[in-house]
Amino acid sequence: MNFRGTILLLSISVTIIIGLVSTPGCANIIPPMGGIKDTLPPVLEKANPKDSALNFTGNKITFVFDEYVELQDIQRNLVITPIPQNNPTVEFKLSTVTVKLKDSLESNTTYFINFGNAIQDITEKNVLKDFSYLFSTGKALDSLEFSGKVILAEDGKIDTNMTVMLHKSGKDSAVVTEKPRYVTKVNRKGEFTFHNLPSATYYIYAIKSEGNSYRYFGKDLFAFADKPVTVQQKNEPVTLYAFTEKEEVKKKPATTTAPGRGRVGAAADKRLKYQTTLREGKQDLLSNFNFKFETPLKFFDSTKISISTDTTYDPITEPFRWKKDSTNTTVELITEWKENTSYNIIFETDFAEDTLGHRILKKDTLSFQTREKKSYAELKLTFLKLELDKNPVLQFIQNNAVVHSHTFTSNQFTSSLFNPGEYELRILFDENKNGVWDTGDFFGKRKQPELVKPIEIKITVKANWENEIKIIQ
Repeated sequence: MNFRGTILLLSISVTIIIGLVSTPGCANIIPPMGGIKDTLPPVLEKANPKDSALNFTGNKITFVFDEYVELQDIQRNLVITPIPQNNPTVEFKLSTVTVKLKDSLESNTTYFINFGNAIQDITEKNVLKDFSYLFSTGKALDSLEFSGKVILAEDGKIDTNMTVMLHKSGKDSAVVTEKPRYVTKVNRKGEFTFHNLPSATYYIYAIKSEGNSYRYFGKDLFAFADKPVTVQQKNEPVTLYAFTEKEEVKKKPATTTAPGRGRVGAAADKRLKYQTTLREGKQDLLSNFNFKFETPLKFFDSTKISISTDTTYDPITEPFRWKKDSTNTTVELITEWKENTSYNIIFETDFAEDTLGHRILKKDTLSFQTREKKSYAELKLTFLKLELDKNPVLQFIQNNAVVHSHTFTSNQFTSSLFNPGEYELRILFDENKNGVWDTGDFFGKRKQPELVKPIEIKITVKANWENEIKIIQ
């Protein structure tokens, strides 16, 4: 009798005994309440052929478990290496799982099958994690191993959906036209290990690909090793840095109607629409004021805009400069802001027109206030182990986006005005000294991406406070 059966019998026996003795003069038998909840995954009772079988010649493998099982997302979970030309058929019935191989097996070859998290019991959905099976068509099992880690180059984090591939060909085109020889998946730490490999030379890649296609067409998250590895008894772990080509994500902004409260209906549809970088009616002292237009502009005339800082609306002559971007969708106002000051931007009706012929309907004003200096913080960061020879750039991160960066000339960062808040920190090793992270380029160039090292601690910057922090990393 197995463990589950023993527990259930004990539970029934104890329940009946309690029922017999708890009420004087009357033998009330209390029915069992179901016993202890099953929290254990299925257990393999038999495999045919047995695990680690040698001289394998069949095309079917049967697994019998100690309870009824089912398969979940088998196509995504199942990995068999060396990779066959055609995926095997996997079926389940009651407590049995059957694998039917569709290809002729190679001679003197060790095969490794991993079910990932596909097998689970029917009743409680307990998953049998990483259930694997091994067999050889020769007289012995290959026993070499090779391991490493995959890290995202842009932020130093981990993507647990990465698959690592070993190719026999060193041609760039192999990752497009050929299936890899061996594949394995990373764990939650981004680590991977290939088991039961023969001694050979392999080219190493990693990819995040839907549907386990294992093919790279220049769009997926991808990584490659600079040189091939010959698998032997002892191998140094390799680290792969994954990257993807940068694609500008165009998010449609919340529609903001330009100054002027014109008529609704057809007339309203002809109004120029944009959004600004103001937050709660406040202008940041550390950044420029931006218009972001919904439709590219046909023209923009800054002479039809005046600026004042008081309620009399008399234009001021302080240095203001307007700058339009290459897409004609963003116009930036560049100036040195005064703290805690009211500003008014007055628009003439013909200050701008987009490519659809939209203008504002009447002259109007946009008013806002600049922030006070006391709403900012003083910040001083000292890095005790900074590698200045690698052109480090400090990145301040909020909501997974770089909100501020600083190119180091010493091991310190100081700012008398800094936006308060909680930040993650990263160090970009800026090879080409352009101040931003640059992705890799595989085909033809085999150029690795620039690397970013995350700082493990988060910092909290308090407003109206001298924040001084030492960082050992």
